[in-house]
Amino acid sequence: MPSIKIPTPLRVYASGQAQVNVSGATIGEALNDLTTQFPDLRPHLFKDDQLRSFVNVFIGDEDIRFLNGLDSDIAETDTLRIIPSIAGGQ
Repeated sequence: MPSIKIPTPLRVYASGQAQVNVSGATIGEALNDLTTQFPDLRPHLFKDDQLRSFVNVFIGDEDIRFLNGLDSDIAETDTLRIIPSIAGGQ
């Protein structure tokens, strides 16, 4: 079963879990399952049905934007990572 690592700032919306097992054959299906399990996560990851621009999703070391985006296939043993962009500074 694929899993998704949840970044620390978003764990409050995932019952404090650092990693969640999900179902799905694509990244989009996996993220949909994640937000079905934890509906409070959805507005932090998506705007309407699009992944927010500051949310980066990786499968291994690959940014899904350089693959097939949410339509990228995943295997049962894959671990996805959600990495929110950080901005600021001088």
